[in-house]
Amino acid sequence: MVSRRDVLGGIGTAVLLSSAPGRALGARPDLLTLVDPEMRPALAERETIEYSAATLPNARRQKAKIEAPLVERMLPGLPGQPPVRTVQYDGAPGRRGRAALVWMHGGGYVSGAAGISNPLRKIATDKGWLVVSIDYRLAPETRIAGSLADNYAALRWVHDHADSLGVDRRRIAIGGASAGGGHAAMLALAARDRGEVAVAYQALIYPMLDDRTGSSRPARPGTGDFIWTAASNRFGWTSLLGVPAGGERVTPRIVPARRSDLAGLPPTFIGVGTLDLFLDEDIAYAGALAAAGVTVDLAVVPGAFHAFDGIAGEARAARAFTARYMNDLALALG
Repeated sequence: MVSRRDVLGGIGTAVLLSSAPGRALGARPDLLTLVDPEMRPALAERETIEYSAATLPNARRQKAKIEAPLVERMLPGLPGQPPVRTVQYDGAPGRRGRAALVWMHGGGYVSGAAGISNPLRKIATDKGWLVVSIDYRLAPETRIAGSLADNYAALRWVHDHADSLGVDRRRIAIGGASAGGGHAAMLALAARDRGEVAVAYQALIYPMLDDRTGSSRPARPGTGDFIWTAASNRFGWTSLLGVPAGGERVTPRIVPARRSDLAGLPPTFIGVGTLDLFLDEDIAYAGALAAAGVTVDLAVVPGAFHAFDGIAGEARAARAFTARYMNDLALALG
């Protein structure tokens, strides 16, 4: 069943574009009253830029830096596919029987890079986990088949090398934020369909799940005005799919929100803010999972915009949300 508790906050790794202060709030001052007061100052330092072919090069320049104790590691790709770059953090080298978390970064399917946030590093250290973040190939140069192959290759590598990594194969979770959450949802479906790797849990942080949002389905008024817009969503999904987002040419089995066969997926956390463009699609996906018999914890965060946890991480809402889904992971993985 769905466990739904309205809370205050979250954690993620979506790529954000910063520029002139005040642009994000100045674009729609009438919406300022809807934003959590503790998040407003941080939001004022961010600009909402619509992703397009023209703005994409600038977005991609903002790459995550790899610093110790993170380790860069190339993994073999699936047959016929190139090697997969990952960034890894080992919370307890040499420990046996521990859990692993395979993570996918955000960036609208078209930008971003592998990285591991401080909260993820902390819980990995506290619990002794291995965290593997995937630098999957980006759209539009690589369509969904390629990025999914990268993500599945990394997941299978953790599973196949569990003994040498000290990982319990029964305790492998996946997750991601924004587009990374969408990739995680696709990966969970692929893993279930192939039957080679059992996924113990999926953490979907304001996941990007439905190409129809902002295209064939208008966005709910009051959502998608900050950070990630309907226009950006159309660009991201069209880039990934290779056909217009929301159209009849989209293969239904590719997009998580278009799938009707959700039974057998792992227990799931889904978190989203009330001002996020993905509000309706994330709530709908949680409901569809629950209807299929999947255990779901749904967190809907009042007054929170897309990627609020990364932008306003010190707000009480963000800290509480981070603690909530970290606790869910800890309970699921032991």
